[in-house]
Amino acid sequence: MCVIADCCVSTPEPAEELEIDPLTPMEEREEKERGIMGQEQEDEGRKDGHAVNMNVQNSLTEKEENCVDVHTEMEEKGREKGMEEGEMKKEVEAEQSQSVPGLQISVIRGTDLFGYVGIEAVLDQMRRKTMKAGFEFNIMVVGQSGLGKSTLVNTLFKSKVSRKSCTPNYEEKISKTVKLHSISHIIEEKGVKMKLTVIDTPGFGDQINNENCWEPIVKCVNEQYEKYLREELHVNRKRRIPDTRVHCCIYFLPATGHRLRPIDIEFMKRLGKIVSIVPVIAKADTLTIDERLEFKERIRQDLAANGICVYPQREYDEDPDEHILNERIRESIPFAVVGTDKEHQVNGNKVLGRKTKWGIIEVENVAHCEFANLRDLLIRSHLQDLKDVTHNIHYETYRVRRLNESNMNFSELSLSTWPLENGTADKSDSESHL
Repeated sequence: MCVIADCCVSTPEPAEELEIDPLTPMEEREEKERGIMGQEQEDEGRKDGHAVNMNVQNSLTEKEENCVDVHTEMEEKGREKGMEEGEMKKEVEAEQSQSVPGLQISVIRGTDLFGYVGIEAVLDQMRRKTMKAGFEFNIMVVGQSGLGKSTLVNTLFKSKVSRKSCTPNYEEKISKTVKLHSISHIIEEKGVKMKLTVIDTPGFGDQINNENCWEPIVKCVNEQYEKYLREELHVNRKRRIPDTRVHCCIYFLPATGHRLRPIDIEFMKRLGKIVSIVPVIAKADTLTIDERLEFKERIRQDLAANGICVYPQREYDEDPDEHILNERIRESIPFAVVGTDKEHQVNGNKVLGRKTKWGIIEVENVAHCEFANLRDLLIRSHLQDLKDVTHNIHYETYRVRRLNESNMNFSELSLSTWPLENGTADKSDSESHL
């Protein structure tokens, strides 16, 4: 023991000449074992990393293969069902657009359900509710006197709905100023109720000086937007606000065979920004077929040259199929129409038509006039779209502008005159008749 202690004793040396003591054989053995273990761990880590990379690559390839399999299955199913490639692309794009990170969406079709759920009954519920409540449709007719506005409206709805027809003691007088008259009817067909309001504009374009003759019409349209906006801003607003906004304006063009008049251009420029306008050529039976085609082409050129937007606008097309349908309508605008409320016998059948020395002009015959196309646009195919465009585009534009004016001071809306009870200023004026 003493010998070991003597061997371990060493004389002290200066600090700058200090050296590391040599390792003992046991310490050298431990260091070697540590180095070997470190190398083994590094090798294992490399192997594990390589294995992980291999697993990731394998998983990616498996996912790709699964995606390919799924894609092929979808293609096979689509081919079995007779789907076209365009429809398949639409479905894929719709699924991709609806995908949200972290959200799994799966499509469960009727064939994958265990039994009948009854989701389709929602359509019946909506239909029953709409039939019970009814709906409103407000149409404005604008044009100079003698163009058959009242007759055309009666022909559209196959009933006496115009102002002139509903007042038997009506005297034909030319108004000194543009006045607006509206009359409402409740039309019921197969259980569906519709409150139809026809707004007539007597005196428009009948004066020698027609300067600013469109201002009363613009004022009327904006007043209905303002009325609807006030109803919406009430604290206790109605469950269903009566809709008196103008959904469509039919503008009557005289069958001159020339071009648009300055009054036509100025009116449609101003009204096209606040309401949906559908131009028509009144009493088109006074033109030959060639004259009619040339007149329509000139009108379309004038509309494009003056930047006039008529319904349906291209920017409002939401669906490719809807775009195709609207393109056909835009190619037919303005509609060359003939109106009448008299029936005649043609080949044993009663038809609406105008009797002349040369024969009977059938109103609903597309070969004679385009009344049927106008009726389909206003009632059968685009009636709800006209209401949606009015609410979502024209009314929304008016609402944003009013809310932005002068930071929307409530004094501008004359809130002091608004009633606080039930949100109705004039119960008889704003109450729905349905």
